[in-house]
Amino acid sequence: MDSNDPGQRVPMLEIKDLKKSYSEPGGGTLMILDIPHFRMDYGEQVVLRGESGGGKTTLLHVISGLVAADSGSIRLEGVELQGFSEAKRDRVRASKMGYVFQTFNLLPAFSALENVRLAMTFAGKKMDTARAEELLRRVGLHDRKDYLPSQLSVGQQQRVSVARALANRPKLLLADEPTANVDPANQDRIVELIQQTCEEEKVALLLVTHSDVVSKRFGRVEQLRAINRAAALTASGGEPEAGSGSRGREGLGAGNTSASGAVS
Repeated sequence: MDSNDPGQRVPMLEIKDLKKSYSEPGGGTLMILDIPHFRMDYGEQVVLRGESGGGKTTLLHVISGLVAADSGSIRLEGVELQGFSEAKRDRVRASKMGYVFQTFNLLPAFSALENVRLAMTFAGKKMDTARAEELLRRVGLHDRKDYLPSQLSVGQQQRVSVARALANRPKLLLADEPTANVDPANQDRIVELIQQTCEEEKVALLLVTHSDVVSKRFGRVEQLRAINRAAALTASGGEPEAGSGSRGREGLGAGNTSASGAVS
């Protein structure tokens, strides 16, 4: 399908009846995601605002295929991703999505340039040094391309992670609280950098945050509790779904998380 066709009605990302839950150690099920419908168009920039424990990180992990949903539909460019094997989800994520993590996840033994170049191999592509250098130039770090992550400031590491996320020319960039570990003076700069780079690369952006300041930079702001019935239930002080445990998300212990490791 041609996303540039003005008659194109297929959204870039569409979610329907998506559910994700975790088992509690005392028995029962804790519902984290219950999303009837959500969609994004090509090149659109959306911020999803919600408090900690509302399922923001889990949603990004499910969209990206890091974690499998219990049920529902996730379509990327009209292609249904639900039911894909873990290996196939990994391939789709590497070729179609970029991910900016809260904690950067840079490889410590490799330079900034090598971190960006290595991301290209995850999608089965040849390393394109020229593109990697151009991306580092765009984020203002070309002069530090040979620095290890430990030699970079926190803000600089986050900028490397943005360049890495865009290495394979994704259709969708997922950004998980990208300012959470950045000092206040650089938070606005990081968000501006992500938005501007996505616009230049014609990449759709879904950024999750709890920050009002970050949210105000976006034309489309969605409240998590408005699209996620599980988050709305907790926010209203309602009881968990039938058959679920009695504790809220914040009561999850370390042994209750899956591969995502988070329900924020």
